[in-house]
Amino acid sequence: MSFYNTHILPRLTHWVCAQKSFAHQRKKVVPLARGRILEIGMGSGLNLPFYDPSQVDHLFGLEPSDALRKMANKNAAGLPFPVGFIGLPGEEIPLETNSMDTVLVTYTLCTIPDIHQALGQMRRVLKPGGRLIFCEHGLAPDTGVRKWQDRINPVWNRVSGGCSLNRHISDLITHNGFAIQTMSARYQNAVKITSFTYRGIAVPA
Repeated sequence: MSFYNTHILPRLTHWVCAQKSFAHQRKKVVPLARGRILEIGMGSGLNLPFYDPSQVDHLFGLEPSDALRKMANKNAAGLPFPVGFIGLPGEEIPLETNSMDTVLVTYTLCTIPDIHQALGQMRRVLKPGGRLIFCEHGLAPDTGVRKWQDRINPVWNRVSGGCSLNRHISDLITHNGFAIQTMSARYQNAVKITSFTYRGIAVPA
């Protein structure tokens, strides 16, 4: 791991993802999580304040970055529900099949290298009737914005820890064994290349 990836990128990721526009979206989706919950890409724990404690039996936080996982561990101190941390990527979920009521993923599907394998793992661990709750930025609907996303993406990907601007989130979800129940998709701010957001709930198909 380079010095940038080990020491600078985790703090930069935390700073960017802690902005008010992201918190506004987290506030809408995180309280929907119920029961035994797996959060994919917990990062520094920015979702933790938004869980409804009365609805959480156990929260598992999957986060491959040691630095971000340490930050999340500090942020989890004092929470009224148990939190366990898993230091693995989204493609490697070491939980039993049909063991989770909810899988929550926020601003993470853009960074997972093998997104198909990861979504397959999320589907595997969900119980029958379980839900995938997602809030992700991705491919915009407008041709002009898409062209800029494609142009910028190679450089963006290198400096942002693998984040991709141009993944079609809803297609990825439905093509990997899920059916979307509800979804909104819209620009969240004027910076269109980074702010088109897919937010919704899907279930194993």
